[in-house]
Amino acid sequence: MRPDGRHPHELRPLQFLRRFTDAPLGSVLSCSGRTKVLCTVTLDDTVPAFLLNTNKGWLTAEYAMLPGSTGGRKPRERGGRPDARALEIGRLIGRSLRAAIDPTRFPGRTLNVDCDVLQADGGTRTAAINGSMVAMVDALRVMEQRRWLRGSAADALPNHVGAMSVGLVRGEVVVDLCYEEDSRAEVDLNVVLTTDGRFVEVQGGAERGAFTQAQLDAMVGAAKSALGDVFALQQKVLAGPLPADE
Repeated sequence: MRPDGRHPHELRPLQFLRRFTDAPLGSVLSCSGRTKVLCTVTLDDTVPAFLLNTNKGWLTAEYAMLPGSTGGRKPRERGGRPDARALEIGRLIGRSLRAAIDPTRFPGRTLNVDCDVLQADGGTRTAAINGSMVAMVDALRVMEQRRWLRGSAADALPNHVGAMSVGLVRGEVVVDLCYEEDSRAEVDLNVVLTTDGRFVEVQGGAERGAFTQAQLDAMVGAAKSALGDVFALQQKVLAGPLPADE
């Protein structure tokens, strides 16, 4: 029995609360059980030097855990010493979302995705990717309305992406691990997938011992199946109207 009573292939309650804040082009509170991540998308009228005069835009992402997101206070970054884990996760989020977009639709501009963990109970990077995908759609729709895109928001997003954690806990394949499971898992993987079934990333490894090809196949298969539910909820949420101004 899992700590919260879920079946092995059952997700935690999943929510994407759109327009959670007003200032960004896209803003989503991504909730996966007790994990809550604020995902925002803003726009800069510039691109990195390596993209100058290429007729392409760019997308970059940053990730951070706020001080009160865990049981003990997490210190803020100070003194120019970057958090290596946060940098690695930010790069993962950026790679994942860049797999979904067509950067020729917003040449000379950069989409900035910021993922701030408000509360952490495992799966923060997957919640960040899943929520950022919804926030990015909203941002591109605003850009389309303002005629900042070549074509439509749909043209700029040939695919959507989703991410799922999966692991071996006491030899059993389970998806969407909470912190208690993640901390004692024998194997911990994160799988990022496009809606047309292509892999963006399979990230992880064994924490204790090693695992077999059959176990790897079972974990990846379970993650792909669970991502069907994530994609369905993303589409359902995006089909509805944005929350009105209060």
